[in-house]
Amino acid sequence: MNLNRPSDRLAAGVLLFSASLWGLSWMPLKWFSAQGLSGPMVSLVSYGAVALCTLWLVWRDRAAWRAQWVALLAIALVGGWANTSFVNALMVGDVVRVMFLFYLSPVWSVLGGWLFLKERIPPTRWAAVVAAIVGLWLVLGGPGGLDLSLSLSDGLALFAGLAYAGNNLIARAAQAVPLRSKTIAIFIGCGVISLLIALASGQRAPALSTSTWLAVLAYGFIWLLLATATWQFGVTHLESSRAGVILLAELVVAVLTALWFGGESLTPMGWAGGTLIAVAALVEALDSGRAPPPEPRPATTGG
Repeated sequence: MNLNRPSDRLAAGVLLFSASLWGLSWMPLKWFSAQGLSGPMVSLVSYGAVALCTLWLVWRDRAAWRAQWVALLAIALVGGWANTSFVNALMVGDVVRVMFLFYLSPVWSVLGGWLFLKERIPPTRWAAVVAAIVGLWLVLGGPGGLDLSLSLSDGLALFAGLAYAGNNLIARAAQAVPLRSKTIAIFIGCGVISLLIALASGQRAPALSTSTWLAVLAYGFIWLLLATATWQFGVTHLESSRAGVILLAELVVAVLTALWFGGESLTPMGWAGGTLIAVAALVEALDSGRAPPPEPRPATTGG
């Protein structure tokens, strides 16, 4: 088997596995929350530990990214914020609601590409933007939704999707930066941002069992790295439109497992809104098929 030129079936299977891992990662995060760990502490230990062990690889690539070091720094900050906010949103909020709000990221990608990269947006993608916005309105409550205040988890999920889209735009512009440096930079950014949040809020590491801390480390070094590596492999060897469709499995897996095993529920209006958001994401994936392959997903639990 040639992994340098794998078959489409192998690449699709690997990408589907990656998307499923991301879709299921709400489970360990909820478990960590039940043990008394906060979101910043989980992301600090899991992402930060991986960052410390891989920082030397970024330094090794310095000759390649030196000319675009500002872009690399922006990837660390924006991608790090996407991870941090998404982890916190999943740990404190409703998984189904968080996932739908996060998957508005195609809307931000379209608007960002139009505003900052001067991309020509076809009518179908503008229609997807409108559908996603209507879907957001329905998920937030429909006719009565405007009277509702966004919860903390809602705001974090929206900002995570916005930051994820921004990270992809920056990464696409930073063509000189090696792929592994971009990926590790996100881990570094997440660790640093989580540390700053923990310090600013006066959080300290709780007194938990050694096995719990080992579980957090295993989440970073096994779950996150495996999901990230398989994600990279899949999007590298598949055309953009096909990869985008397969990656929607993350949303499907997260929503269905949260409904079946997480004890969550969704109103008919919420289902309608979520369907519109998912369709908008599908249209965005299909219509962006002529673009370069998507950058590897920031090492989060969604989109």
